[in-house]
Amino acid sequence: MDIADKAAQAEELFFNLALKKQQITPQFSEIFCIDCEEEIPEARRTAIQGVTRCITCQEIYEKKRKAYK
Repeated sequence: MDIADKAAQAEELFFNLALKKQQITPQFSEIFCIDCEEEIPEARRTAIQGVTRCITCQEIYEKKRKAYK
């Protein structure tokens, strides 16, 4: 096994770990938003499994993530 094979193997390992991490979703929704601490409406908590933010904070979070990409 040469260095290129080892690098490819390491890349695959890190890729699979990152993929697993992205797929982990909390089973229960938060009752209060983790950013503003306001109550998350029950309809949102029921509709989206593992929700952690209210709609407003989620929109802000997504805009910030896009800005960093």
